[in-house]
Amino acid sequence: MAYKNKAVDIIPPRHIWVGEATAPVTIVEFGDYESEDCAALQEVIRKLLAFYEGKVRFQFRHFPLTQVHQKAHKAAEASVAASQQGKFWEMHNLLFQHRRNLGSISLNEYAQEAGVKDKNFIPNLIDSVYGWTVRADLLEGIEMGVREVPAIFINGERFKGSPSYANLSKAVDEALRKAKRKRA
Repeated sequence: MAYKNKAVDIIPPRHIWVGEATAPVTIVEFGDYESEDCAALQEVIRKLLAFYEGKVRFQFRHFPLTQVHQKAHKAAEASVAASQQGKFWEMHNLLFQHRRNLGSISLNEYAQEAGVKDKNFIPNLIDSVYGWTVRADLLEGIEMGVREVPAIFINGERFKGSPSYANLSKAVDEALRKAKRKRA
């Protein structure tokens, strides 16, 4: 008896953005759902997106630090699972909101709250259907020099310094100036 595995097309995190597709400034964060610093950064990102509406877009990439955050990888998989139904950002926000409670049963509850209607949500988490997708983000982050989270890239350049609103808005302003000079 031969088994046939059905190929699954997975929407990877590198294809999921919030903000205008034509925005001249991109912010990419490599983060971990159990990280307090990453959770704090989400409010800063929300403020930046609101203030620079139409000029900035944002992407979250997974970099679970599994040696200190044992549930971060499975939480990342849960967000990828939610993204398959267009619910990435809803799940993303819930995971940070409940970052201290990321067990499988809780992940299922958050998925339901986010509007995920996949009856295979838990079986897919158990089978690590999205594990390689999370690992691909992690490996790409390592190739880009990421070693800790949050790691931020603005228009492909690594942001150095404290990720406060003031510091990030200065970096965004500079990126906007550079983008304007390139167009001129």
